[in-house]
Amino acid sequence: MKTFLDPAVYRGAENLLAHRRAALVRGGTVTPRWIGGGDRFWYRADGPDGHWFALVDPARGTREPAFDHGRLAAALAAASGAPVETLPFDTIDPTEGEVGFDAFGARWRCSLDIYRCEKAGTRERPDPLEVRSPDGKWAVFRRGHDLWLRSAGTGEERPLTTDGDSAVTYGAQPDSLTYGVLMRKLGLSSLPPLVAWSPDSTRFVTHRLDQRGVPLSHLVESAPADGGRPVLHSYHYAMPGDEVVPHGELLVFGVSGDLAVRARTEPLLMPMLSPLLFKRVWWSPDAGAVYYLDQPRDLKTLGLHRLDPRTGEVRRLVEERAEPRAELGQGMGQTILHLLAGGREVLWYSQRDGWGHLYLYDTETGGTIRQVTSGAWAVQRILRVDEDERVVYFLASGLVATDPYRRQVCRARLDGTGFARLTDDDLDHEVTVPPGEAYFVDSASAKATAPVTTVRAWDGTVLVELERADVTALLEAGWRPPEQFTVKAADGVTDVYGVLHLPRDFDPARRYPVIDSPYPGPHHGRLHPSFEGRPHLDREAEAIAALGFVVVTLDGRGTPGRDKAFHDHSYGRYDTAGFLEDHVAALRELARTRPWMDLDRVGVYGASGGGYATVRAMCLYPEFYKVGVATCGNHDQRFYQLAWGETYDGPYDAERYARSSNVEIADRLEGRLLLIHGEMDDNVHPHLTMRLVNRLIAADKDFDLLIVPGAEHLFVGYESYVIRRRWDFLVRHLLGVEPPPGYRIAPISPDPSIMSGLA
Repeated sequence: MKTFLDPAVYRGAENLLAHRRAALVRGGTVTPRWIGGGDRFWYRADGPDGHWFALVDPARGTREPAFDHGRLAAALAAASGAPVETLPFDTIDPTEGEVGFDAFGARWRCSLDIYRCEKAGTRERPDPLEVRSPDGKWAVFRRGHDLWLRSAGTGEERPLTTDGDSAVTYGAQPDSLTYGVLMRKLGLSSLPPLVAWSPDSTRFVTHRLDQRGVPLSHLVESAPADGGRPVLHSYHYAMPGDEVVPHGELLVFGVSGDLAVRARTEPLLMPMLSPLLFKRVWWSPDAGAVYYLDQPRDLKTLGLHRLDPRTGEVRRLVEERAEPRAELGQGMGQTILHLLAGGREVLWYSQRDGWGHLYLYDTETGGTIRQVTSGAWAVQRILRVDEDERVVYFLASGLVATDPYRRQVCRARLDGTGFARLTDDDLDHEVTVPPGEAYFVDSASAKATAPVTTVRAWDGTVLVELERADVTALLEAGWRPPEQFTVKAADGVTDVYGVLHLPRDFDPARRYPVIDSPYPGPHHGRLHPSFEGRPHLDREAEAIAALGFVVVTLDGRGTPGRDKAFHDHSYGRYDTAGFLEDHVAALRELARTRPWMDLDRVGVYGASGGGYATVRAMCLYPEFYKVGVATCGNHDQRFYQLAWGETYDGPYDAERYARSSNVEIADRLEGRLLLIHGEMDDNVHPHLTMRLVNRLIAADKDFDLLIVPGAEHLFVGYESYVIRRRWDFLVRHLLGVEPPPGYRIAPISPDPSIMSGLA
């Protein structure tokens, strides 16, 4: 007789997924919308009867309704003839004595003295595939493989380039990370062009991408939307050891129609990402110079350059040399630097003393003036530089004894003295700085501590409190605050940190299956110190715990966020998958004092790098990990992104890269494994899973396989199905019961921020 899990358990878990959980935390997130130069701002607030709009004046220390919501609703109803119970808009455009908004398919303006609403025409909606100039008068877009310029005033369009083709194109991301499948799914032809406008709107800088000679990779769309024959999609994709790498030539275009100015230097290597994507190309405030960063293929040097936009002349200002790589932060694309003194000085991040700190350089000589910050902690972000007072404000981790990942707001003088913490509550701080930098918006939280959002002066003083998150509805939905822990790594010396998510209605007298949720990095870790965390990762961990599991998330050695040595553990040792031996050691140490953790029933799941780590765990430690679900894993770095492998496992070496391949250890699989991959994954190609499948079959191993036709790396449109199949597998093989028959997770709409995350 089969035992079926109560459908209420799945319903409770579904409520904790990212797209639903946000509605259960009132006041958890504040997104400031600056007014003018940022002296004031508004934001959409959550109230017991729906949302409302708050207007904040930090100088006055006030937070008040932006208008009388009841009177405006009545005025809009009278003007539109439609019933208005709650305000039918999410954004506003406040001006002196008026507020603008979109509702009922029209643009409206409402006077705030007599509360009369009038239609104000149709609001122009920016084309998501254009990049507007700061003054709004010009827009750059791509047509085919070329760049075009459009006048916003006249609508006149003219081509800026005419020689683009599939291998030589302008303002484009290298093919290997263009999310082409997702773009087509969203009805878009491509991403917007990668350009950086000058502050005075007279010029922009972009690049001419050259992918000639880069080998092609292929995807077969077996079930195209039109129902026709399978479609072959081919694009350039460099893998470790390939001789030819995509590269780009920097170009400066002017709106006046002058010929493009080419940077007089060697093209920049772009094996996976354009430097424009992470703002590693930018303008000086006076529009007199373009600055950019570049690195050779071995990544052991990193240079800051100044490009004259009128002549194309290039001068190297600063160069950093480091082993195993030079980087301006431990996250991929992270850039911690700040130019000051009109470009004559630069604050530069370096890990040369073993921690991530700031150094002041003279760009005229390229020499170091002094080290500005120091200590057993790491700078994570520069917030502001007060050049008059010669003070830098920044976020730093490693200052909270119980959690080295939590960030504090700090300051230091540029002469290396005067270090001080401006926040000393031992919470994690997410900070937003307005254009004028007169204050900062601070959200203080921790994994089990809901956020309190305030506006602070630069001495740390609270000017006005904005929101104190209410988690009542979240608790009523069965959420349990996670438990943070510290244990020893497998070396018995190094501390590693993590979080335990416990089941709903947890009973310490029972024994629960344990699920590990790894992500090996090394470009970002599994842990995030804030209450919100990384929503799609942390929310599913909470949801899976609600099914009846103890879910563990932790970062082993080789992951980012701490000192240089901790991060560099992974270099040339990607086969450790973020030191899975630390995960095994941690779970065993935790279970010694928590008898309700059943280590005879340990599962593991993850996606992308986490999918790789899942298979790695089951094959390296088959006696420990009994059940796994690996989604879109990059199982063989020999055939994944060149930049990924060569950045984190070193230059291609056949023996070392074979050692990190899951294909080479497939014969060690003993437990129950479900492999999931999207057929159209143009980031982590499905052939990486199929290579593993081929070897599993050769080794006569049993496993389950789900290939999702039409799905890309994020499974947009298929996410609810994939989540349900993952849950079903874990429930069936770890809880020993059948999933609720016929249960379906409601379709999950694409996150509205998905485009901003890709562009």
